[in-house]
Amino acid sequence: TFDEPAVRHVQVAEMVIEKAKRLVEHGRDVVILLDSITRLGRAYNTVVPSSGKVLTGGVDANALQRPKRFFGAARNIEEGGSLTIIATALIDTGSRMDEVIFEEFKGTGNSEIVLDRKVADKRIYPAMDILKSGTRKEDLLVARQDLQKIFVLRRILAPMGTTDAIEFLIDKLKQTKTNADFFDSMNT
Repeated sequence: TFDEPAVRHVQVAEMVIEKAKRLVEHGRDVVILLDSITRLGRAYNTVVPSSGKVLTGGVDANALQRPKRFFGAARNIEEGGSLTIIATALIDTGSRMDEVIFEEFKGTGNSEIVLDRKVADKRIYPAMDILKSGTRKEDLLVARQDLQKIFVLRRILAPMGTTDAIEFLIDKLKQTKTNADFFDSMNT
């Protein structure tokens, strides 16, 4: 929690990841919710011994190695379980350190959901920028015919603007009960 020192944050993070790894080795599926990878990076930056090399934003050159290892532990084990890590990242805070940490982790996940303050201010949920959000390798997750429909849907949403796009999508989703129904409705 925010009232604990950085060293305690690091201890808890390391205990959690080690426990999660043991559970995965025993065939369990584990999900870790991390809020946030940015704060974890800050905590490690505070506690790691100085390497003598400081990057832009005051980040020690070695500070992000352990958070990268934490985040990189996510995987699916053959004959075992899986470890999924869902993490938030702070952006647009005005802190150069936060930008450096974000850039270090940007693009390392399988999926990115970008939240939008303007959408949230209008009380539209999920308050996300649907055009900036997505999943890498969605071709492995979605049937080919549905993938084509997703591409068409993105082309329809692209000229709309963030708020209009999410409102349009929510409205269309409310009219159907399943993803299959939603995609079938795109044919009409």
